[in-house]
Amino acid sequence: MVVSMKRFFVSCVLACMTLNAYGQSDAVHWQMLQKASAAAHVLSYQGIFVCQSNKQQAKSVQIKHLYDGQQEFTRNIVLDGAPREMFSQGNDLVIYNPKNEKIVIEKRRRHHLFPDVLPADIESLKPYYTLTSGSSERVAGRDVQILLLEPKDQYRNRHQFWIDAEYGLVLKTVTLNSRNETIDNVAFSQLNLFNTVDLDWFKPKIDSNKHYVMEENSPIADNSPSPHWQLNDLPAGFRKVDQMALTVKGKQLPITQIVFSDGLATVSLFIEPLAKNGKQKQGASNVGNTNVYSRVAGFLQVTALGEVPEATTAHIANAVTFIK
Repeated sequence: MVVSMKRFFVSCVLACMTLNAYGQSDAVHWQMLQKASAAAHVLSYQGIFVCQSNKQQAKSVQIKHLYDGQQEFTRNIVLDGAPREMFSQGNDLVIYNPKNEKIVIEKRRRHHLFPDVLPADIESLKPYYTLTSGSSERVAGRDVQILLLEPKDQYRNRHQFWIDAEYGLVLKTVTLNSRNETIDNVAFSQLNLFNTVDLDWFKPKIDSNKHYVMEENSPIADNSPSPHWQLNDLPAGFRKVDQMALTVKGKQLPITQIVFSDGLATVSLFIEPLAKNGKQKQGASNVGNTNVYSRVAGFLQVTALGEVPEATTAHIANAVTFIK
């Protein structure tokens, strides 16, 4: 009896030690992810990363990011195909987009751009993802630790992050669907840090043979409530991060676009009046890795799309309730 009690006691102690070690390890991994989130903002770095989506041709992007202690400045130049340039300062994004003989200057609100792929508050992910660690590898000549985020529900994809062991920066990220198919793969091929605060590089390469014009009918921020629709039950963890009015050539009335995110995934919701005698769009479809779900609510055409599971786009589209 005494021996049995001793064995039971030892088993309990070992179990508690295992759980405690697991809990500490789990906390360390979440801390690594939080460090990675901050590193994308507070480090100054430059390099080249390669991004590939679905079976599309991979594209190389040159990036330079500076943090001067108060503000962030980032320049991205697409190195393959048309030399598209993107400049972000704080939350503002300006895109120089070649179109035929013109360079169209587009203004947008800045959302997550690699390697800034994690939310500022990592705690917000814990209810919806399980975090585990993978092996140690090397990316762009640097030692990394792999971290894996597994979704707890059907509304999210799997995410893998290769975290720089020294600086904490995300050097590679892969997104996988429920069939373990790769949706996106982005990774640095070259990277180095710098400590100068010179901003001479923060300007576009002007082509004197091109005509520079501002984008016509650029999106306008618009958070005003609509008398014709309201949003109800969204997938848990998703919240509105942006709303704007889009003026589209050939359409009499503007289209409302609302952007939702859980900190990692992003879904755009479009709401517009049905065109007279226009074809109604209903049901699920996809374009590459982008899932699309359309439905009609009253006299409104509703469309949700994003690189998320079909359940997510369907749920968000069905969250729109028509008000007579």
